[in-house]
Amino acid sequence: MAFSAGQSYAFSTNFDPLQQNLWGSKPHISSFSLKDINFKQCYKPNILSKKPLYISAVLSGFGHADESKEYKSRDPLVQRNAYEASRPQSIPINIEFGQEAQAAATQKLKIGLYFATWWALNVVFNIYNKKVLNAFPFPWLTSTLSLAAGSLMMLVSWATKIAETPKTDFDFWKALFPVAVAHTIGHVAATVSMSKVAVSFTHIIKSGEPAFSVLVSRLLGETFPLPVYLSLLPIIGGCGLAAITELNFNLIGFVGAMISNLAFVFRNIFSKKGMKGKSVGGMNYYACLSMMSLLILTPFAIAVEGPQVWALGWQNAVTQIGPNFIWWVVAQSVFYHLYNQVSYMSLNEISPLTFSIGNTMKRISVIVSSIIIFQIPIQPMNALGAAIAILGTFLYSQAKQ
Repeated sequence: MAFSAGQSYAFSTNFDPLQQNLWGSKPHISSFSLKDINFKQCYKPNILSKKPLYISAVLSGFGHADESKEYKSRDPLVQRNAYEASRPQSIPINIEFGQEAQAAATQKLKIGLYFATWWALNVVFNIYNKKVLNAFPFPWLTSTLSLAAGSLMMLVSWATKIAETPKTDFDFWKALFPVAVAHTIGHVAATVSMSKVAVSFTHIIKSGEPAFSVLVSRLLGETFPLPVYLSLLPIIGGCGLAAITELNFNLIGFVGAMISNLAFVFRNIFSKKGMKGKSVGGMNYYACLSMMSLLILTPFAIAVEGPQVWALGWQNAVTQIGPNFIWWVVAQSVFYHLYNQVSYMSLNEISPLTFSIGNTMKRISVIVSSIIIFQIPIQPMNALGAAIAILGTFLYSQAKQ
């Protein structure tokens, strides 16, 4: 039917389009025609109602559905009215998707900040560490100062309540001891390596750590899928290619990096087995590790190098470099603790796979930055070996999962 735009209509009707059987479950559809509808024109010019019209019926009586009974008649008079629906209103629905998405975005941002801080601190440490070792070639004392600075920083943090003091017992320190021994050996060996060769070469060789991890774990009875073993081929091949093409190759530097790899593998194994279930973790865990490593390393550093040699070397370094040398020593000591502290804190926030990938990217950033800053000449085959080794490390982290 058509309605003119300038007029509105109201109507009443005596028909029931949906005659509901009060005693049955099936609706009864009654027939009707347009003749049954009486329209009453409402002279309201220029008014157009866009609201839908509903037909209401006031029913009398209720019943249960029963197919076997005859239909019960309804009251003959039932009031039926046409009315306009009210304007639709929005119903607020609280959905937690926004909060979950915000939490996920916050977590990603947090991990990104961890990685950026970790890489930046590591790059700064390696630069200042190499500067110190070039002017003051005493890696045992340099390693000791790094651990001493970190231990002092954490003791002050605990005393001033900046960081919560860890609750430890004798069993904790007993389990930490083998971890500290391995950590001390790995730290000193890496410093010895960087005192003899370029920073980039040390980190290229240290990218071969997964090969040592698989070897030691295999000797301890652990098995790995075939892709893990295959990922070791580019690691070993890349490290070998980088070693034979290194312009300033030094055997002590090469062996030091290899010993560091092996020591850190045992550190991870001891930490995983001995420290499982311990309440101390993250920042405080590394602080305790640094303190115990300092106690282990100090007598050996005195025995290997000695205070007399340190005094003479310190005087020569200050004479050649000036007061900046003292800043270099402080910077390399502080940044060593900070980058390791951030890496241990990140382990509480990310998966081992993500951490392994981040460690690979860290090595790339250190290698590239050291080559640029120290202007290290590099051969194409040497760069190819480094790229292959780092790629193999990435493939290993993927295959290990």
